[in-house]
Amino acid sequence: MKLYFAAPLFSESERNFNAKLAQKIEALGYEVFLPQRDGIIEDSPLQKNQDISDKNRKIFLMDRDRIFKTDIFLFVLDGRVPDEGASVALGMAYTYKFLKEKNIHIIGLHSDMRASFLDSRLNPMLSSPMDKVLDSQEELLDYLERIE
Repeated sequence: MKLYFAAPLFSESERNFNAKLAQKIEALGYEVFLPQRDGIIEDSPLQKNQDISDKNRKIFLMDRDRIFKTDIFLFVLDGRVPDEGASVALGMAYTYKFLKEKNIHIIGLHSDMRASFLDSRLNPMLSSPMDKVLDSQEELLDYLERIE
């Protein structure tokens, strides 16, 4: 099964967390698309001399296409606020699932215990499109083992 890994990826700690969790998910037999690893790499020779708007468009189109081909969409919700790009990706995944009547599992990992919106941990615009929000890596891995 294919899994799209949506998460913040701009700090070293975020990238390390993502890479380690992706390895654990891959050990379960999933094909993981991790944008920081599998997406458009900024320092590749093909990217160095390209206009930033061209790069951004290519990143968007690649991620969109991967989202539309995934079986499971995972959104790591940790941090002070959810990542903007991952939030847009969630909207695309949900819309595609809804309009195309696809059986995409949309799940969140939210181990960050800070309260956020209206005495709730998540804004309803983030939590409502999700089939499941899990509180720990262990819960996530157990859940993924049970998906058929």
